[in-house]
Amino acid sequence: MVSLSSKALGGLMLVFALASAASPSGPRVQDCPECPEMAPIPTGSFVLSEGGKVTFSKPFMMSTTLVTQGQWRALMHRNPSAFPRCGDNCPVDRVSWEDAQVYILRLNARTGRHYRLPSESEWGYACRAGLTSPYCGGDTLDPIAWYGENSANHPHPVATKAPNAWGLYDMSGNLWEWMEDCYQNTHRINQGDRRNVPDNGAAWEGDAAEQDGECLSRVVRGGSWNNNAHDLALSRRTADDPTVRVNTIGFRLVRDQ
Repeated sequence: MVSLSSKALGGLMLVFALASAASPSGPRVQDCPECPEMAPIPTGSFVLSEGGKVTFSKPFMMSTTLVTQGQWRALMHRNPSAFPRCGDNCPVDRVSWEDAQVYILRLNARTGRHYRLPSESEWGYACRAGLTSPYCGGDTLDPIAWYGENSANHPHPVATKAPNAWGLYDMSGNLWEWMEDCYQNTHRINQGDRRNVPDNGAAWEGDAAEQDGECLSRVVRGGSWNNNAHDLALSRRTADDPTVRVNTIGFRLVRDQ
């Protein structure tokens, strides 16, 4: 069983409390038969642990599930998953952050849309979905997540647990999810340096984790099939090398509405 690599980093969540959020509006969409289904995420805001506020002035779309093995194979013509017997409806794993970027380029060419990885702020806002639960969709894990206590040591088909209030599945558990953001250690923010968190919800691409202009670690969120309840909490942040491929990390997508 493979977990996060030795370069994984710990930290605390940036989000302290939800300030406001509208109800989702508009239908779910799927831009092509092999495209992920996208759910609308409404405008709103949240406050940071040391003050300051992140505001989403425009709604956006987020995929209702992790990208699946079938969706990956349709564009990439191979299946890198460590669990191919799980099937096309299982989340694709063993894909690096850089691999995800190649998939996104092909999906954008296929659809004429602008898909991308979510920012950490977008992911945290969508995970909470207007609530204050410790996990993405509830106060207890078994109804909403595949994790170390119920997974039987492998991932499971997407959307087989209950979604959160905005219709997003597996935001907690099944696989960790790559974020667009370069990793920054949150103790800087807890000291009051809020400039490192873009107030419009964009990904952070600063220099705290960079060397020679290259980001050394990309954020992952959500926890996986082999993690305990602590690792699935919304308060948990970690990161990994953007070139690493492990069987506990996948991704989901966002795009403009």
